[in-house]
Amino acid sequence: MPMIGKNTAPRIALIGYGAIADEVVRCLEARGEIASLVGILDLPQRLPELQQKSAGRFAVVDALPALIDLEPDIIIEAAGHGAVLNFGVDILKHGIDLLIASTGALADRAFTAGLVAAATSGTEIWIASGAVAGIDGLLAARTAGLRSVTYTSLKGPQAWNGTPAQHLLDDTAKTQRVIFFRGSARQAAAQYPQNANVAATIAIASLGLDRTQVQLGSDPHVSGPLGIIEAEGDFGSFNFEILALASPTNPKTSALTGHSLVAAVRDGMCLRALAVLRTDS
Repeated sequence: MPMIGKNTAPRIALIGYGAIADEVVRCLEARGEIASLVGILDLPQRLPELQQKSAGRFAVVDALPALIDLEPDIIIEAAGHGAVLNFGVDILKHGIDLLIASTGALADRAFTAGLVAAATSGTEIWIASGAVAGIDGLLAARTAGLRSVTYTSLKGPQAWNGTPAQHLLDDTAKTQRVIFFRGSARQAAAQYPQNANVAATIAIASLGLDRTQVQLGSDPHVSGPLGIIEAEGDFGSFNFEILALASPTNPKTSALTGHSLVAAVRDGMCLRALAVLRTDS
């Protein structure tokens, strides 16, 4: 099986034909590598529309066995936590590498243990950087005496509507920053699953889901979703901010995510997560 980052293009398949997949398709076309995308899995009721959208560049199917029949080397999950839960184990049992975008799903200990057990010899679970800069530094720091990692996610008050935070924010949040959650990355994923992927990615790349600390807050002065990573250890420390603007077609998805997935597959810019998950789940 071709490895991620090798010169020989792996055969790629996707789960989910939404905003992330649109970015993946555009990125592959810009690189002249659209032929490496063999197919996309989506819902049966969307099949006619999406087959027309694909314009014959790749197959669009409505069942995992049909996607597997296209013989991909790697399948990219780009459809949310449910897709990881529904398809992850079967993909790995078929000896196909899995690249996960919705890393928050890995906060479920029982599911992650089953996912790890399903991986056949030579099969890997990959984690892309997504909307996160600095993953390379966290990976290096992990073996250089890393002692603490805190990820702070700040969004405007309205961005937290429909989450438990909506009932925690009062008029104060209209004028000043309010931190309404402090806890581990695993706790953040359980309580705020729609906002868990970045925190989970940072945790898996660093101290794990239970030792990586997360703060979630409302701030009326941020111009977009702002992430702050602070890490400290024997190597020193670093502190940096990421303003990850949303995709123009899906406000819940970073514009960087799809490009990150392509960079993971073609350039090796990702984390081999299987060994980490064995010890962290």
